[in-house]
Amino acid sequence: MKVIAINGSPKNEGNTYHALNIVGNELKAEGIEFEILHIGHKAIHGCKACGICSTHRDEKCSIKSDDLNMWIQQIKQADGIVLGSPVYYSGIAGAMKCFLDRLFYVSTSNGNLFRHKVGAAVVAVRRTGGSITFDNLNHYLMYSEMIIASSNYWNVIHGRSPGEALQDVEGLQIMRVLGKNMAWLLRMKDAANTIAKAPQIEQKEVTSFIR
Repeated sequence: MKVIAINGSPKNEGNTYHALNIVGNELKAEGIEFEILHIGHKAIHGCKACGICSTHRDEKCSIKSDDLNMWIQQIKQADGIVLGSPVYYSGIAGAMKCFLDRLFYVSTSNGNLFRHKVGAAVVAVRRTGGSITFDNLNHYLMYSEMIIASSNYWNVIHGRSPGEALQDVEGLQIMRVLGKNMAWLLRMKDAANTIAKAPQIEQKEVTSFIR
């Protein structure tokens, strides 16, 4: 089994990285492969709302100026996904938001590629806005019918300078517990595959409130 974590911070080894790495250490301790995909420093275009991915259904975004199409296939092969972002003005960092909008729209437009994968979100913040950003990240996981791993508190760790989050004792525990719970869910899901059939996917109903 494998989990891919998305580092949405511009900093390669900032506090978002450290949070993801703590989760990953627990997964690796359970024999689960773990990889951090750093995208926060990339020039990632926002979604153009062109709808081509829905029309072609080839698991590709029409924008070719970045590596999203390669990343889609990498993440598709994983059993679990962890989304990690720093907090910018009480929200998801810009490059990460552009990445997530396109990644998950291509996924849901192509048969829901991430459906029933185990997912989690983690946030690194200096002072406030962590809960809001954490909630926003979870929107992507929940819309995709993913199985969400939790911890013993919201998955938020505090720190300003790179590495400062390692002084947040409660935050460190939150990430450790999250990693353990995620490993357990992955094992449980794998074991259940032989005894419980997944529900059949339903065609998405789309309505509008404009009369």
